[in-house]
Amino acid sequence: MASDTRVLYGFHAVGVRLKMAPDTIVELYVDPLRRDARMKQFLARAHEAGLRVIEADGARLAGLAGGGHHQGVVARVRALPQARTLDDVLDQLDARSPEQRQADPPLLLALDGVTDPHNLGACLRVADGAGVHAVIAPKDRACGLTATVAKVASGAAETVPYLMVTNLSRTLQQLQQRGLWVVGTADDAPRTVYEHDWRGPRVLVMGAEGSGMRPLVRRTCDELVAIPMRGAVESLNVSVATAVCLYEAVRQRLALG
Repeated sequence: MASDTRVLYGFHAVGVRLKMAPDTIVELYVDPLRRDARMKQFLARAHEAGLRVIEADGARLAGLAGGGHHQGVVARVRALPQARTLDDVLDQLDARSPEQRQADPPLLLALDGVTDPHNLGACLRVADGAGVHAVIAPKDRACGLTATVAKVASGAAETVPYLMVTNLSRTLQQLQQRGLWVVGTADDAPRTVYEHDWRGPRVLVMGAEGSGMRPLVRRTCDELVAIPMRGAVESLNVSVATAVCLYEAVRQRLALG
């Protein structure tokens, strides 16, 4: 496959691309043996968009999807144009009207050491749902946007900018210089996620399960918060913890309206 394309598979991931940018779908493969209502609706949308559908058996689809659970749908697509840097993201946010900036202040998610594609995909899905403007990760300790990530993200890998940076601590410092408050999560933090005021420009930093944030990243944070754990389990899956924190931010921000 051409180096400027990537593979998406599954109804959610391919369906979002079909809805958002059908002209970027280079090839669309489907299983002709699947004739249920979901496939019929999907094919109708594909034909409406003028796409040529290529029939492929299960073995070929599995090969295209790298063994992933493709549900009978695989697409080869061109990359969507997205913000290439954090400055691009923040400049776009700053260019909004004062009313828009007040109603929807910058909210970014930084993932330090999340290397599992299923966890990354789930975090991207949560980030999209919570209205996060960009997700940041270090190049040396993170998962890239693989087909598995896109499948788990259910389309969110197409909508949320995912920016991999050389030095996460330095990037957080640059965000601080642009007026964002950096909030890290740690089990031993003195305050809970519910006691923090999330209504201004914020960066939420989530560490890897088990090891948490690296020491330098932790020291860079302006504040640390904890998720209260009242049972026997010591911690949550990183995507679940991300959802808890981001939706507390959403709750507080909705109260502004």
